[in-house]
Amino acid sequence: MRKIAMDETISRCPECGSVNLLFDKRSGEISCVGCGYVIVPVMADAGPEWRAFDGEKEDDRSRSGAPITMKMHDKGLSTKISWRRRGRGEMTKAQLEKLSNLKKWDRRTQVANSNERNLTRALSELNSICSTLAIPDAVSETASVLYRKALKNKLVRGRSLRGMAAATVYLACKQCGVVRLLPEVARATNMTKKEVGRCYRLVVEVLSLRTPAIDTRLYVSRFVNNLNLKGDVETLALEILENAKAVGLTSGRGPIGMAAAATYLASILLNYRKTQHEVAEIAKVTEVTIRNRYKEMLERIGMDVYI
Repeated sequence: MRKIAMDETISRCPECGSVNLLFDKRSGEISCVGCGYVIVPVMADAGPEWRAFDGEKEDDRSRSGAPITMKMHDKGLSTKISWRRRGRGEMTKAQLEKLSNLKKWDRRTQVANSNERNLTRALSELNSICSTLAIPDAVSETASVLYRKALKNKLVRGRSLRGMAAATVYLACKQCGVVRLLPEVARATNMTKKEVGRCYRLVVEVLSLRTPAIDTRLYVSRFVNNLNLKGDVETLALEILENAKAVGLTSGRGPIGMAAAATYLASILLNYRKTQHEVAEIAKVTEVTIRNRYKEMLERIGMDVYI
C-alpha cells in the first residue's frame, strides 16, 4: 500500500507496472487488478487549525469577518487596497505608480454618485449623534435605515443634512422605546428644536410611519435618576400615574409633562422638596406645565398636599 497526494496523477501500478487500475469513488482508493496493490490518497484537512468543545468557543474562534451593518454607506462589504511599507522597496517605480492609481480609483468608485456621497456624510453625522447621546447600536441601525428611506424618497434634497440625521435618530428612539428628548437631540447637533422637529414631522408624514408613544414610566425612571432621588419616589410617582390613567387624566396630555408632574408630586409627598424649576430643567418643560398637571392630579385623584 502506498499513500499519494490528492493532486498526484497515477497511470500505472508502481509495483508491477500494469495499467489496469480500479478507482473506488467512495474511498478514493486506487487498486491494481493484476497484483492487488492499493494506492491510498492523502486527504487534505480543510477545517480550522483549532479545536472547540462547545458552541460558545466555536463562535468565539470563528473567523467570518465583520457583520453587515447599515451604519456604513457600503454596509461594510467593500474592501480597501492597503498601502504597506513592507515590500515597496522591491517594487519598481512603474509598479508603485500603478498601485497608487489603483488605490485612488478604488476609493473614488466607492462613492461614485451624489447619493453615495450624501450617505457617507450623513451616516458619519448620525453615528456622531448616537455616540454623543449614548444610544444603543440597535437604535443607530434603525436610524440608518430610516435615513436611507428618506434619501430614496428625495426628502434630503434642499434640507439640512444634519437636521435630517437628527430627525431620524429621534424617530428611531421613539420606535425602539429609548427615552431621548427632542431638545437633547437638537443640542447634540447644535441645531434648534424647531429645525429638528420640522424635519421629524416631514419624515413621519412622507414615509407614513407610525410613531408609538413611549411609556410614561420610562420618563419617570429617567427623571428620578437625574434628580438623584431614591427608588421610593419612583414607586410613588408610578402609582400616581396609574391613578391618573384610571380617571382618564392622561388622555390628550403630553407624557413628559405628566411624568414630570408625577415625579414632582411624589418628591413633595416623601419630603424630598425638589423645586418646580429643578424638575422642569430635567424634563425640558416649563414650570407652568408642571404646575397645571399636578393641580389637575390633586383635583381629580383627590389628594391633600400642602406645598
